[in-house]
Amino acid sequence: MLRITELRLPLDHAEAALRPAIVSRLGITDEQLSSFTVFKRSYDARKKTAMVLIYTIDCQLADDTTEAALLARHAGDAHLRPTPVTRYHFVGHAGPGFFDHPGHRRPLVIGFGPCGIFAALILAQMGLRPIVLERGKEVRQRTKDTWGLWRQSVLDPESNVQFGEGGAGTFSDGKLWSQISDPRHLTRKVLQEFVKAGAPEEILFVAKPHIGTFRLVSMVEKMRADIEALGGEVRFQQRVTDLHIEGGPSRGGGPATRQIRGVTLASGEQIATDHIVLALGHSARDTFAMLHERGVYMEAKPFSIGFRIEHPQGLIDRARFGPNAGNPILGAADYKLVHHASNGRSVYSFCMCPGGTVVAATSEIGRVVTNGMSQYSRNERNANAGIVVGISPQDYRQDPGGSGPVNPLDGLAFQRLWESRAYELGGQSYAAPGQRVGDFLTKRPSKSFDSVLPSYKPGVLPTDLAQPGQGSLPDYALAAIREALPAFERQIKGFAMPDAVLTGVETRTSSPLRITRGKNHQSLNVAGLYPAGEGAGYAGGIMSAAVDGIEVAESLGSHLLAR
Repeated sequence: MLRITELRLPLDHAEAALRPAIVSRLGITDEQLSSFTVFKRSYDARKKTAMVLIYTIDCQLADDTTEAALLARHAGDAHLRPTPVTRYHFVGHAGPGFFDHPGHRRPLVIGFGPCGIFAALILAQMGLRPIVLERGKEVRQRTKDTWGLWRQSVLDPESNVQFGEGGAGTFSDGKLWSQISDPRHLTRKVLQEFVKAGAPEEILFVAKPHIGTFRLVSMVEKMRADIEALGGEVRFQQRVTDLHIEGGPSRGGGPATRQIRGVTLASGEQIATDHIVLALGHSARDTFAMLHERGVYMEAKPFSIGFRIEHPQGLIDRARFGPNAGNPILGAADYKLVHHASNGRSVYSFCMCPGGTVVAATSEIGRVVTNGMSQYSRNERNANAGIVVGISPQDYRQDPGGSGPVNPLDGLAFQRLWESRAYELGGQSYAAPGQRVGDFLTKRPSKSFDSVLPSYKPGVLPTDLAQPGQGSLPDYALAAIREALPAFERQIKGFAMPDAVLTGVETRTSSPLRITRGKNHQSLNVAGLYPAGEGAGYAGGIMSAAVDGIEVAESLGSHLLAR
């Protein structure tokens, strides 16, 4: 097969125009084109009055001779090449009776978010029958508990946006694209598994695929059923409270001389194993503390904090698409913005949710955390995104003036400080503090909201997010955001509109620590422990977490099968 890239057609082209365009591009007759598949479709919106669709097409010609001749004729054409092989290849499979061997113990997967799901799925498809331990509840009960916070201000610390089947990605925009390097086409494997689980087939070719929360619920259930059908086991409300590590104490980053031997659950049950995928997610703070106490090597890392901002989705559509706003092929517009502030801080948009809502995402009593979520339709009236400021470990060091590495748990204390402040500013009811952009820029407290109404539930209390001595973020972050908003206005007209709403706070953009691993994906100092995904500091978002889960499962599987 041949692959054409950068095939451009007008936004409003007829569906029937695609085949003639392919034939013309290749310089062949229609009879010589046996079939074609759209591998990817994106758009170029730089000229709003002349937007174009950009296709990547895989073409099957009537005979191999024609294909070879075309490749020779277009040898210098970077946009015409053989179609790469994207089929997934397993690193191995366990034979019948593999676990009858006394030295073979079933692997554990701790956590059942995107990383844990794909780690468990790959292990199950390899015949390695993983046992999944998820601290939260199954996805439908978890959804009810999450709505309990949003509608009734009742938080279940073990069943919420962060914890439970599907992980934090279940209550998000369901974005299925990533900027990770992917030479093995593992993202294709992820998308194909999602389609198998019920996602629309368009996610295989649109440039920025997404699913939305409601569809993710049934898909997660289907993937769980697939894992179980292959011999895996998924257990809910199974919080891991301790690791069994064989060998002496170690806190260094040298070669792993200690070996994982099992876990203890909150119920007191113990499970023996020699291989664990640690797919915690970024909010398992008690588990991070336990791992640190057990001497598992980890280090502090940068992350970001800020607010959620909301605008009318129509404003964003018109700014990005001009007269083509509302075109069903384009859908709701998104954006990606960055500003380098004069105080040295970088401010950027994060997890932009077109036509979505801001949601309560806390997992701890007495704290407020925001995040964004969209349904598949993306038809809510507001667009929202995080506007966040990058911070370093030295910013959140808990021993000011100290020397040496920052304690990996210091970032958790820093997050908790601002989440508790947001809870206080919101009236101590899980309502969030909010402010009109116009008031934030002119340093006035907000008394009410106007044309843009905040979507966060249980509610938003208008206030001053930067009140002296009681600000919702560090002063340097507030100053950087205040400078960035007018700069973003120059890129998207209306971005700094006075009625736009800021809601605080966004603190869990990524894990504040990294559970460092070697090239074999194992912990630097505990053999058999495979840190993975967002919580371990190796992913950010559904796709990168899923791909990391696949790669870690492959490493674990290769090691287990070689025993």
